[in-house]
Amino acid sequence: MSDRPAPLTVAAAQPELRPGDLAFNARAHAEAIRAAGARLVVFPELSLSSYAMAAPSVALDDPELDQIVAACAETGSVALAGAPIKEGDAEYIATLRIDGQGVAVAYRKMHPDEEEGRRFQAATDPVVLELDGWRLGLAICRDTMMFEHAPATAEFAKRSGLGGIDAYIAGALYTPQGLPKRDKRMPQLARGYGIWVVQACAAGPGSDLPAAGNSAIWSPDGAVAARADEEPGRIVKAELRF
Repeated sequence: MSDRPAPLTVAAAQPELRPGDLAFNARAHAEAIRAAGARLVVFPELSLSSYAMAAPSVALDDPELDQIVAACAETGSVALAGAPIKEGDAEYIATLRIDGQGVAVAYRKMHPDEEEGRRFQAATDPVVLELDGWRLGLAICRDTMMFEHAPATAEFAKRSGLGGIDAYIAGALYTPQGLPKRDKRMPQLARGYGIWVVQACAAGPGSDLPAAGNSAIWSPDGAVAARADEEPGRIVKAELRF
């Protein structure tokens, strides 16, 4: 009998977002989760606030998040949503893990850019999330473009006794000008580590930067398994398997 996990259905969603409007954005997340039909649904960077540097932090116990928890409970999905969070005196760009049981911080961005760094601190620790036997290295946008991040995440998995990572999962935002560099980098990561790569990317208005969408999933040979266009509201998915 193989000890490899069963296939994992993953969706990358790029919902319409409004700056700082948690009620609207949380509803969009819940609708996307119900529509996706996936075990794991990944959302863009700062998706709960939109990519708006002036948007307030999101509290993990905010009642608006209950509708996302309810959607996950109904579908059996796990969502990875982006949010600005505050911990003590520090703020971070974070990935939240949301399921039918509630909300928790899964990961904090390690490589914010100069503009983000005026508000948000850089985290220091990689994270590998285990889901249904899959080892998922987490990242947020610029992390994936920094050559040290993926190796550090894989090394962290080895030190933790997990042996490595099976997929590299990120919420992101790319401008039209930045998209070609992304499209070169992600297949290299997939082939170089023999892993799946998933990026959910912001689309449409509502962000401080022009958001190009193009959420995508790459297979371990570097081929594109699924890809959205630039329009908000798109959901793409793939069945991750060994």
